[in-house]
Amino acid sequence: MTHDKLSLLFLLTATLGAPACSGDDGGSGAQSSSTTGGTASGGTAGTSAGPGGANGTSAGSTGTSGSTGDPGMAELTVSFTGLPNLGSDYEYEGWLIVDGQPVTAGRFSVDDQGAASPSSFMVDAAAADGASLYVLTIEPVVGDAPEPSDTHVLAGDLQGGTADLTVAHGAALGSDFADAAGPYVLNTPSSAMMAQDYDQGIWWLDASGMEPVASLVLPQLPAGWVYEGWVVGPNGPVSTGTFTSPDGADSDGAGPDAGSDPAPPFPGQDFVMPPQVLTSGYAAVISVEPMPDNSPMPFAIKPLMDMDIEDVMPPMAQDMANIAADTLPTGSVTLTTP
Repeated sequence: MTHDKLSLLFLLTATLGAPACSGDDGGSGAQSSSTTGGTASGGTAGTSAGPGGANGTSAGSTGTSGSTGDPGMAELTVSFTGLPNLGSDYEYEGWLIVDGQPVTAGRFSVDDQGAASPSSFMVDAAAADGASLYVLTIEPVVGDAPEPSDTHVLAGDLQGGTADLTVAHGAALGSDFADAAGPYVLNTPSSAMMAQDYDQGIWWLDASGMEPVASLVLPQLPAGWVYEGWVVGPNGPVSTGTFTSPDGADSDGAGPDAGSDPAPPFPGQDFVMPPQVLTSGYAAVISVEPMPDNSPMPFAIKPLMDMDIEDVMPPMAQDMANIAADTLPTGSVTLTTP
């Protein structure tokens, strides 16, 4: 895959305002099948046990910009690469984990160039000294609970006042998706004309045997996240539905543009009413989405992609490339005490 092609896909899928926490229910156009709503609040505490750890409350100071002139305060500075702009309804919030409990460490937004604003905050010095972990979550701007949401983006262990933040940390998504893999087939199981219109449907399954089986190899996601399939064409990305398991049906079955015949219980979608031929300049993408999610665009994290859907008849499969390393956000945190 050329750099220009990869850049084009990212332009299609990771821009236009709010590429992250936000989606209308699926269908054609650039519509997402993700459930509409605000990011869950009152979720897990984000302790070192991971996103499924014990609940906690945000005790201590709130994060605000400033300097370390106050001996009771410490300055926390953040830096990130690859974090998307969340739009006006959501923002990021950092948390220091002190004795297993979350202490808020400041809220910020990220612009389209990935710059955090603000990028430094004043936090309680005692909390800074006692913190073992930093966790970054996505939170609603309005109606947020004091606890961290379930949607943990990045995390890192604090050592000597610094932390390198990754998606793979156990308190974030817990995986770098390096082992993600899986092909797809073109087929239209909901149509009575499969032999003619097979190129109007995409399904992540293995159809080489007597019965279809799952084809995707993906790690189990923690609470606050789901997978989503996409086809990306001349008019932008179109969701094929969200799913948590590759061996089960996705959120909208065969989709709103499917025919009347039953579809297999795997991720995928038919585009037969009206017909949409997927071999005319389309790419296939699997993304990782915050949940709830109300954006019509894919989130930044995209483990798998095939840049060119080719005209291959079923049951022949087409492989997807693992591009996780090119799409995972990273970050760092530095604490400066008086």
